[in-house]
Amino acid sequence: MKLEDAMFNWLQIRLVADARPDDRAAIDTADFFEQILREDHGLTDFAIAKTDATMIHVKFEKDGRLKLQLYPREEAEQLLADIESNPKYN
Repeated sequence: MKLEDAMFNWLQIRLVADARPDDRAAIDTADFFEQILREDHGLTDFAIAKTDATMIHVKFEKDGRLKLQLYPREEAEQLLADIESNPKYN
């Protein structure tokens, strides 16, 4: 899995896990993507740094260098919106 894909997948499920702290599946899936980012891509630190009206800012460290990646907020929050709109998961 490419770094960009793993990071976006992590971001989406991290938003779900943060919004639904009792959702064990979301937490486990976030942990899975964190493991991929650490083991497969060598990231040592990554976190949502800021959310503004249109973007989510993710800071991460790779090879000793701090980097910043921006993601469209609407796209990143789509998984959470889909889950919350489905009565089966609420």
